[in-house]
Order: sequence, then C-alpha cells, then structure tokens
Amino acid sequence: MSSTQDTSLKTSLVQLECHFTWALNKNDLDLTDLLNRLEEQLNLDLGREAGIVRTLSCMGFVKFLLSSNTEALSYFERSIELTKSHGNECDKLLVVAYGDLAWLHYHMGNLAECESYLNKLSEIKVKYPSVPYAEVLGEKGWTFLKFSRKYYERAKDCFKKALELEPDEGEWNAGLAITLCRIEDILQDKSTSNAVDQLRRAIVTNPDDDVLKVLLGLKLAFHKKYSEAESLVEQALERSPEHPHVIRYVGKFFRSQGSVDRSIALLKRALEKVSNSSFIHHQLGLCYKKKILNLKQAGSHHTKGAEINRAQTQCIYHLEMATEMKPSFIIAMCELALQYGGNRDLSRAEEMFQNTFQVAKEKNDNYQFVQMYYADFQLYCMRCESAAIKQYIECLKINPKRYEGTKSAERLERIAKRRIKNNPMDGEAYGILGIIHKEKGEKQQAIECFEKALSFVDNENYLSDLCELKLSLQ
Repeated sequence: MSSTQDTSLKTSLVQLECHFTWALNKNDLDLTDLLNRLEEQLNLDLGREAGIVRTLSCMGFVKFLLSSNTEALSYFERSIELTKSHGNECDKLLVVAYGDLAWLHYHMGNLAECESYLNKLSEIKVKYPSVPYAEVLGEKGWTFLKFSRKYYERAKDCFKKALELEPDEGEWNAGLAITLCRIEDILQDKSTSNAVDQLRRAIVTNPDDDVLKVLLGLKLAFHKKYSEAESLVEQALERSPEHPHVIRYVGKFFRSQGSVDRSIALLKRALEKVSNSSFIHHQLGLCYKKKILNLKQAGSHHTKGAEINRAQTQCIYHLEMATEMKPSFIIAMCELALQYGGNRDLSRAEEMFQNTFQVAKEKNDNYQFVQMYYADFQLYCMRCESAAIKQYIECLKINPKRYEGTKSAERLERIAKRRIKNNPMDGEAYGILGIIHKEKGEKQQAIECFEKALSFVDNENYLSDLCELKLSLQ
C-alpha cells in the first residue's frame, strides 16, 4: 500500500461515526467485565432487535480491543445481517456497523473491503445528506453508557441531541433516563432530580419496560413518595418476575426500605439467572452489611453473635465474588477492605486499601471514594483518630462539594466539636473547623477558627501550618 493511499484511507476513516472514532480509551475499560455484561445483555435483549444489534456491535469492538479480529469481524457482520433480515429499509441503521467494518478491515490489511464499506457509507450520505442522524447519536449514547461511568456525560449529550431530532423515540428517552439516574447516583446530589421527570417520559414511550418503572420507584422512594414507589415496584415485579435487572433493582429498593431479608431472597433469585453478575454480588454484600448493623442494634453482641458472624461471612463472600469478577470494582473493593477491618483482619484490609488506591490512580476514577473509606477504616477499625483526621482532610480537599467531601466534612466537624466540648482550649480542633470552612469557601468563619486555634496551640510545627492557612485567606 502506498503512503498516499494509506493517507487517503485514514483521512476518510477518521471522519466516520463508529466505535473506532468515539475515543473509547482502553484504559477506561474493564474489558472482561464489559464483555460479561454485554453477553448478559444479549440474552436479555431477546425479542428486541435494536438492542441485539447494538450489543453485537459493542461486542465486536471489545473483541477488537482484545486483539481477536476474527471474532470482531463475526460480531460486526452479524449485526448487519440482523438489521437487514428484519426488513429495515433505513440505511441510517447501518452507518455505525459499516464504519466499524471499514476500520477493522483497514487494521487487518484488507484494503479493498475497507474501501467497499467506505463507498457504502458515501452512498448513504448522498441518500440522507442531513446529518447528524438520530440513529447514530442514539447508538453512540448507548455505547458510552455501557462502556464506562467516565462517559456518562457524553452519553447524556448524545441522547439529548437524538431527542431533539426524534422527541418521542422510546430508545433515546430510556437511554437519557438511565443515564441521568447513574449521574445522580455518582454525584449523590438528589435534592432535585431531573431523572424523575425523564423516567416518567421514558415510561410513556416504553410502557412495557419494567426496569424503568423500578428505577422510578427507587427515585420516588428517596423523595419520600412511598405509595407511588411501592406501586411501581410491585407492578414491575408482578409483570417481570424473572427479569434479572428488575429483580436486582427491586432488591435494592427493598434494602433501601429496610426489608433486608426480602431483598436478599430476590437478589439470590436473580443470581440463579445471571451467575456472573458482579453487580448482584455487590448488592448482596451491601444487604448483609445492613443485616449486620440491624442485628447489632437489635440485641447484645453476645446473644446475636452467631447470626452476626454468619452475616459477616456472607457479606465478605459476596464482596469477594464481586471483586473477583470485576477486579477494578473500586466501590466493592472499598466495602470488602472495610469488612476485613471489621473482622479484625487488619493487615488484609490495609493491603486491599493500598491495592484499591493503586487501581483508582491508574484508572483516574473514584479516588475520593477510596480516600473516604480509608479514613473510615482508620477511625472505626484502627481506632486512630489522628490518622483518620488526616485522611478526611485529604478527602475534603479533593472536592468538598461531592458526596465524599460532604461526608468527610461532617465527620471532621463531629470530631472537632466533641473535642472542643471536652476541652474548650483544644487548638487543633479549632484548626480542623477552620480547614472545613476554608475548603467550603467560607473565608470569614475560617479566619475566626484559625485565630482561635492560634491562641491555644503551642506546637510550633502546627502553629506554622495554621499561620500559612490563615495568611492564604487574607
């Protein structure tokens, strides 16, 4: 191949809309877990042609990332065959798959095939000159949603643009609703919820989608609209008692409402259907964690000891399964490390936390969450308040507005006020309050706290740090 031909082909390829041009970074993905989830989705999509087509294309790209070009080719071709076999006359539905095949053949050195797919795409563009296509935007949105939580904002933008072109399309309404739910879950800012309104719109355009109904039920329960929430959840469970996604979200709902044993039973049922789900194992781990707390509150540790031990064993087992199935499952890794700590396996807990910190750094993901959990470990398991304070401050500084930053501020404030109550001249405690105010942008309150701290502290190093903090605000 001449350099001129290669340059010409590459110029055409980079302009395509497909998985190869959507900046899907291999380092952002857990490919084994992603492939498992896509295979699970393929079984759930039976009878839903559009979903199967999308999933096949995604699996093709994952196989390419895993250097399995022959398998990738098979998945992309199956996607096209399925689209054509159902009498779809709209060539726009083939744009992404044709683009994927053009790229794959280029990588495999099959230049004639590559040019053939480029020509097919040119013909579609002549036939439908008005771009972008809602079909492509929608598929792009679903891909971002499936591949990584880092892409949720991009997914939201794609679905919104698709809905500008086709406001009543059920697929795009559902995609936007699910994306908004996940974004809100990450931010933990649920005081106002755009997801609730979008879920209602999505259900209107997808009246048979029981997963959407359960998601709406979860959101409504958070906003204390229990009657409507319970009605939706019961309705979804009655209509789709065997659907793994319905069961697992219903299980999450019952756990949030305090019905832990009912949640455990449902999630175990779901696990029989989808044995390799790290999500379900994680949810079961959280259920048993809640059960441990309930048992401790219900009676003395002595009378409930055997039950607590059984629940803790189950909790650790399911969290270990979740992290084994998805080695980069940072949230589950933190929960597991904290459970090791609670079980007094402190060296194993420390090792797990250090491993989790490394994964979070490598993936540039969830680092603040790990920091908060490590601070909890220092406080509640190691009983080392000074180390916990240091970790909570580090967590707060990362982003005081996120859930983890807010929680760290609450814990720091509780520690500081308890210390001041015991000793009104505790300068370090006033320093902690000053740092909280500083990170929240409350300049005057921070200065006042630092001034009080300076009047009581006699540690020279700490005095120097406090002076610097105070000067930085003036």
